[in-house]
Amino acid sequence: MKNNSTQDRTRKAPAWLSALALCAAAIAPLPAEAQLARKPSFYQRQNEPQPEGPAAQLVPRPAVPGSLPALRGQGDFDTLARVYDPGTPMQLAHVLFIVDRQARPVRTYYIDTPRYQLHVRFVRDTGLSPRAGKREIDRNYLVPDRRFLFGTLSWQQNIGSFTYEFWEGDQLTAPLLKQADAQVKASFFAPVKFKTNSTLHDRVAKEAGIDFVSQEALIREQPYMPMNLGTATGRVRIVDDASGLNALLPDDIAVLRQVPINLPPVAGVLTERPSTALSHVNLLAKGWGIPNAYVRGAATVLREHAGQWVALKVAASGYQVRRLTAEEIAALPPRAVRSAATGAVPGSDRAVKPDLRETRLLPLASLRARNSAQCGSKAANLGALLAARIPSTTVPDGFCIPFAHYDRFMRTHGLADRIARMQQQPGFASDPQQRQKALAQLRDEIVKWPVDTATAASWRAAWQSQLGGGGVFVRSSSNSEDLPGFSGAGLYTTVPNVKTGDALELAVKKVWASVFNPEAWEARSAAGFGAESVLMGVFVQTAIDSTNAGVMITRDPFDAGHPYVTYISAKRGIGIRVVEGQRVAEQVMYSSWSKAIQVLSRSAEETALQLDKDGGVKEVPVEQGRNVLTDELVVRLANVGAAVKRTFHAVDQDIEWATVGDRIVLLQARPYVERRR
Repeated sequence: MKNNSTQDRTRKAPAWLSALALCAAAIAPLPAEAQLARKPSFYQRQNEPQPEGPAAQLVPRPAVPGSLPALRGQGDFDTLARVYDPGTPMQLAHVLFIVDRQARPVRTYYIDTPRYQLHVRFVRDTGLSPRAGKREIDRNYLVPDRRFLFGTLSWQQNIGSFTYEFWEGDQLTAPLLKQADAQVKASFFAPVKFKTNSTLHDRVAKEAGIDFVSQEALIREQPYMPMNLGTATGRVRIVDDASGLNALLPDDIAVLRQVPINLPPVAGVLTERPSTALSHVNLLAKGWGIPNAYVRGAATVLREHAGQWVALKVAASGYQVRRLTAEEIAALPPRAVRSAATGAVPGSDRAVKPDLRETRLLPLASLRARNSAQCGSKAANLGALLAARIPSTTVPDGFCIPFAHYDRFMRTHGLADRIARMQQQPGFASDPQQRQKALAQLRDEIVKWPVDTATAASWRAAWQSQLGGGGVFVRSSSNSEDLPGFSGAGLYTTVPNVKTGDALELAVKKVWASVFNPEAWEARSAAGFGAESVLMGVFVQTAIDSTNAGVMITRDPFDAGHPYVTYISAKRGIGIRVVEGQRVAEQVMYSSWSKAIQVLSRSAEETALQLDKDGGVKEVPVEQGRNVLTDELVVRLANVGAAVKRTFHAVDQDIEWATVGDRIVLLQARPYVERRR
């Protein structure tokens, strides 16, 4: 309902959007009742000492009970403030305010916020508008000739400044903002900045000529971002560069100085660089149900714990690291036989049971969800998207090379025996680095094995006849990815812009061999898929030279209770790097409820990937300062995302998209998987 207070509305944004506090005390214990900033604990100040003596005389006499017409000092602010997440690093004190534009002269009310938790309660209970109904209250957010301006004033510790703001869905105009700015600055004791909560607010502030601080700017100053909430017990391992990833074990809490493209299964993750909600590392963390957070200077802060067993808790309001006692360490259960070592654990039946009777190459137009048994969910879902005929979208044409081709190829070359010998090699079961070397050797062998002449000829024929012999992307579509409980995002290989028949044959073998990518082996094993249960289908798809590309989630990835939110991450050019996490992509969130677009970050990329005329991709410079996502495109993408979700029976989706001209191109849709431990 729109009659909530501004702060109650803004708390529906991600917990870290408010950029609310320094995290210097992050290792201090967190209270059990600490909640997300979007739904904070209620904090009463009734029992705190009240001003007495001369200090009491300085407090202005309220024009309306439960309010002050001005805040003349810190004491006034503290007296009226409600505090979110008290006692945590994300503590935020704020005071609701109302500007009554109908009063003569115009009046400002700073509200006793613990007493009146919503603006509407104040105007009704104090008699300012005692019989205001929903429609009348809504007008104060949506129309220019409103009576009231409902706002919130807060202290932003990260930038050392007070800010005032309005609900992200407030349809502010430049005259309204100018009036609010004048009223607040005339009645507040300290400098105060306007904080924008939507792209509309950004535009209005610029039109009004009012200095402002954006959510994006506040986020950049945050020393802490919870990406996946949860708890874990493990040994702290500080990883300085990519070479150290090979030694990580499933019971390690990885402290990463850089955000890697992939990660072996671990117990928890803390990174020194922020990433996006759809980076491979964060998707893996969500799929595994492990805690994951960005912590500024994590390696320095946690250096004293390196190699030690700790309990890690990642919460919305901060994180906690506690060294385990000798008794707690002794009580830890013995390490189970590692799935990574054996390649097979109970639970492999969660993979799609393959149908090896189908040997034909299946065109995209013929694929439906039922074809996941022959081609994997990725290819089957694309067929379902094509059949859904979602307006203003296209799905590039392609064909599926079914599981039967992989199975016949691998049996011909004795893969099962090769895997058995590999697992018996010294160190394979206990040493991740030895395991990685053995897997690399197996992949090299697979790529060198010859494909049956008739089979390879059929691929080339379909490529020529159906796709015109043009550039194609050769994509994985296994029976152990895009599943309701396991996404498998980023585990397998995609070969871009293949342009010759010989390159097509090699690309298919590279995709087949990626079953034995180390990150795929480790992640599947941790999730319960044995090597013998995995088969790889391949989807050969027409290459597109996209203007922009990205991924989106059809719900708020930071709060499952926000199904009306779409999260979108984007970069210019081809979207291969969107989910790598090496550079923060452009990120926005759109609410179909408030109709607001909130910017989390803008892309600062200097280059983009485009198709190379000779095959593969090339890096090209891009125009600086241009936003990847316009408001119009964001709304269109969100509407397409909602249609995709409906196509897959209202299951939230992780969608790969691109734009070519005015068309939105759909490249992938998989269930959005999140687990919490």
